[in-house]
Amino acid sequence: MENFQDALKFKLWKKELNSRNILINHLEELCSVRKPDGSVLFTVLKIDAQTQEGEKLLPVVLLRGHFVSIVTVLINQRTGEKNLLLVKQRRVANGDNFWEHPAGMCDSETDPIKVCIKEIKEETGIEVSENQIFPLSSQKMYFSSPGLIDEGAYYFYTELEMDPNEIEELKTRIAGSEDESEFIQTQVCTLKEAMDKFANAHSMLQIYLYLQEKRLLTIQNL
Repeated sequence: MENFQDALKFKLWKKELNSRNILINHLEELCSVRKPDGSVLFTVLKIDAQTQEGEKLLPVVLLRGHFVSIVTVLINQRTGEKNLLLVKQRRVANGDNFWEHPAGMCDSETDPIKVCIKEIKEETGIEVSENQIFPLSSQKMYFSSPGLIDEGAYYFYTELEMDPNEIEELKTRIAGSEDESEFIQTQVCTLKEAMDKFANAHSMLQIYLYLQEKRLLTIQNL
């Protein structure tokens, strides 16, 4: 059974606070949820922490850890047509099916590129290499709810040329990790279809960052 203080997400969170000279006077574990193997999935802590000037931080933090999310663009080898590869899965937030980019938690790996490779394989069945994955922003991470959660997002994109038959097969592929209660269906769609389907703010933001990145690359190559 992993102690919450031995979990990578706790160590990274504490390191970030220390780098900003935050003084942690006291920590109390309110609740931890663990995976079947005993490793920490989430931890809720009650904290007494402050800046060097005496400014207090809010007293509760949910340690979820960081994650990666990858805009995955499929390019038809015959026509050059581009489509997005998304994953569809039912989410506990409201019980609905969410359309999202392939993504996953950095639970035991500090290199986000390696997590990208693992998650794309796990959620879509596609194998990619490090040189096929590119960052979407010079900013290291985006934080979704920093008033409570430590979770930061690393955004990437990949563009993969594929045979039309391979793309067709990805429209109905079933994937996901049974150990994590994942039932995932891959979806191939146009950008407009994706934007109509998204109910996840992270997914929408990534599209805007991707479009901006491609525009900047085009300008730089003129």
